[in-house]
Amino acid sequence: MTLLNPTESQRNPRPNGDLITDMQLIFEKIIKPFQTSLARTRLLAMLERSLDSGMCTIISGRAGTGKTTLAAAFAASCNLRVAWYKVDAPDGDFGVFIDYLAASIGQQRPGFNEQAIRSAAANVKSSDIPLFCERFVFELIDDDSEPLLIVIEDLHLVCDTDWLVPFLDRFLQLAPPNVHIIITSRTLPPAPLWRMRSKQTLEVIDELSLAFTREETVDLFETYGLSRQLAYLAFDRTGGRAGALAKYADKLGDLPIEVSSAAPALNQLGVGET
Repeated sequence: MTLLNPTESQRNPRPNGDLITDMQLIFEKIIKPFQTSLARTRLLAMLERSLDSGMCTIISGRAGTGKTTLAAAFAASCNLRVAWYKVDAPDGDFGVFIDYLAASIGQQRPGFNEQAIRSAAANVKSSDIPLFCERFVFELIDDDSEPLLIVIEDLHLVCDTDWLVPFLDRFLQLAPPNVHIIITSRTLPPAPLWRMRSKQTLEVIDELSLAFTREETVDLFETYGLSRQLAYLAFDRTGGRAGALAKYADKLGDLPIEVSSAAPALNQLGVGET
C-alpha cells in the first residue's frame, strides 16, 4: 500500500510535486485498476453512447457481475483522461470522500484547485453541500482542458450517508459537458436520482444488462479454445454472471476434457453459481 505522505513528496503523483494536504492518502485508491482481457463489446457500445449524449452512467450489480471490469475496459479505450476513485467504507466522512475525489481529479487536471476544494470540504455542513457542489463544479469548468472521465467505484459503501444524495444530485446536474461520470455500485442509485433518468441525463446499466448472453459466452470461451457446448454448460450454471464465467473459462482452459465429461469437471471446479 502506497501512501501520499506530506513528508515524502516524491510519492506525490502531480507533475510539479507540490503537496497540498497533511492527510495521508492511499495512492492505490486513485489509480485505474488492471484491465482484464474480458471483452464486452455490447456494453462498451452502451457506455460510448452514454458518453456521446453527455449522460452520467451508473453500473449496478452484485459482486462478480463485471462492474469494475467494464468500467476499467471503457476507461482504457475511451481516449480520455481518467480520474479513478475506489471508495472504501471509511470514506463515509464527506471530507475524506472529497479528499480522494479531488486528489484523483487533480492528477488529471493541473488547473483544478484541489487544495481549495479539499480545504472547503473539511468543514462543510450538510446544509451547505449544494453550495459546495457549485464551487466544486466551478473548478471543473475549463473549456481549454481535455475531456475528463471520472469513475467512482463501489459507491454503495457510502450510500447510507446523509450527504450522498444532496451531493450527487447537485454535482451530476451541474457537471460540465466535457466531464463524464461513471459510478459503479452494488445497489441501485438512491431514489431522488431516478428523476435524472426520466430526464435522460442518467444511464443505468443494471445486472440484467451486465450478464453475458449465450452467444457472448460462446465468444468468451472461444478465446480460451473451448467449445460451444462447454460454453452452454457454463452459461446454464451461471446465468451469464461475468465473474463466474471467467473463472470457469480460465480453469477449463487448463483441463484436457471432452464435452462428455464436462459436467463432472464443472462440478469439481468450485466456481460459484448464481
